[in-house]
Amino acid sequence: MSFQTPLTINEVITDIHAKKYLLPSIQREFVWSQEQIKKLFDSLMRDYPINAFLFWKVPKEKASDFKFYEFLRDYHKKDNRHNPKANISGSDDVMAVLDGQQRLTSLYISLKGTYADKLPYKRWDNPQAYPKKKLYLNLLSRPEDEDFEYDFEFLTDTEAKANDDNHHWFPVGKILDLKEQDEVNDYLLESGLLSTPDKEKGKFANRALFKLHKVIHVNPIISYYLEQSAELDKVLNIFIRVNSGGTTLSYSDLLLSFATAQWENRDAREEINDFVDEINEIGHGFNINKDAVLKACLVLCDMEDITFKVDNFNRTNMLKIESEWDNITKAIRDALTLISSFGFSRENITSNNLIIPVAYYLKTIGLPNNFEISTSRIEDRRNIKQWFVSSLLKRVFSFSPDGVLKPVRDIIKQYGSNGFPLEKIIERFKGTNRTLQFTEDDINNLLYSKYGQGDTLVILSILYPWADLRHNFHVDHIFPKSEFTAKRLAAKGVPQSKINDFIENCNYIGNLQLLENIPNIEKKAMDFDKWLSKKVPAGELADYKKKHYIPDVDLSFGNFDVFLEEREKLLLEKLKKELQ
Repeated sequence: MSFQTPLTINEVITDIHAKKYLLPSIQREFVWSQEQIKKLFDSLMRDYPINAFLFWKVPKEKASDFKFYEFLRDYHKKDNRHNPKANISGSDDVMAVLDGQQRLTSLYISLKGTYADKLPYKRWDNPQAYPKKKLYLNLLSRPEDEDFEYDFEFLTDTEAKANDDNHHWFPVGKILDLKEQDEVNDYLLESGLLSTPDKEKGKFANRALFKLHKVIHVNPIISYYLEQSAELDKVLNIFIRVNSGGTTLSYSDLLLSFATAQWENRDAREEINDFVDEINEIGHGFNINKDAVLKACLVLCDMEDITFKVDNFNRTNMLKIESEWDNITKAIRDALTLISSFGFSRENITSNNLIIPVAYYLKTIGLPNNFEISTSRIEDRRNIKQWFVSSLLKRVFSFSPDGVLKPVRDIIKQYGSNGFPLEKIIERFKGTNRTLQFTEDDINNLLYSKYGQGDTLVILSILYPWADLRHNFHVDHIFPKSEFTAKRLAAKGVPQSKINDFIENCNYIGNLQLLENIPNIEKKAMDFDKWLSKKVPAGELADYKKKHYIPDVDLSFGNFDVFLEEREKLLLEKLKKELQ
């Protein structure tokens, strides 16, 4: 390994664009946030060191022995997170990046591409939640954040047009077109930045843009070492060592690197990434990551040690996982399809480890097709759902998940041929801090769940076993939430002494029901007693009340406190029956 003559950022970006730099399959994918990228550019502008890079030169006659990927050009958190596979046929020697991928990808995206992160508070499946943004530099003022000297921001095209006396947003990528200093000067003149009334701002703009030009075109900032060995074991060892500091690889990144290097007939990186994308689209969507898939591989392949450590991903185990891959993926896919039919999704599953025992059981009984709808599997599904719901509510996977996964796997292996062994699992953890048994207090506490909390839909799925939650059921306020304001309650004749209690209690589960999409839309903010008399035929009223635990009390707004107390009694009765 030798130190090489440093390069300018422009030289490296040009070569990345020409696909002269590639990424080896052992590299993880791009994970840097916008904040990290802004900090990188601020550091460059302040002449801070950004550490050396490590490149790997692979002779063209050896290049076909390895898999390589292109740099990500336009990052999209949902639709474009995976690096495209590189075509190296007929190419010269391959220059691969062993250390520095995050920094180089950040530079490339900022200068040539776009970054589409998810906006907060918008649903993950809403296309408008991911606006494409480019990196801009404000040439008129410094940022308010004292940790930064320069005001870099990722902005949409519309946001970037919002210039004023304190903001002139310069698209950072445009600096690639301003190769000479006179071109930089021309831009400053044509933009009127040198003739701004505030001379200090003009001087700042002049210094900032010339500094950016110097950072990209002049200073040889990319210092790097070059490794030329074609021995994979040596390269893997170097890769692990250089990634043991800073923002280290996660276990899944490292283990995926090992799998990619050691699988013989499949591309592990592509297989696992594609599979993760696929299963996250099941039902209303899940949030399964590579960690969960790799963990499931250890459990479903009956590895004795299922902890995440390099020793467990030796060549023998990797090849076993590869040979079992089709069964593993079907087991996980079928498990998620089943769990989705129970009404669960990314919104209310607190641990992906809950999925693994279900997948292991399905694999143990031979991966039957259509398990989630088969009439012969009704009892099995009931037991799986009870275990799943109980484990979720009792938070049994909240610490040391291996302490649950291994015993449950052993019980399923021993007794699973006779159906899902719910009673054996309950007995195994009885009296421990992972017990699945519910005390009176446990069940009483469930009534304190509120609208919008993850556990609420879990509890409602117990109360509404007849609801097929694969379809559109909404969590509905029985007494409409919009009416719980002091002004509106007073107008309905609610005594002043009760108003605060009414408002405080309106979101508890005692005032919630599952309602199908269309009836819920029709109901809107209509008073419950009026909606009931208008929409539910008299001959169906008794059945409706039974299915929704509606007590036989006055259902007017002024009687909300009595309704809530009586309905909670009905809910407790059902929960005790199901959970005890």
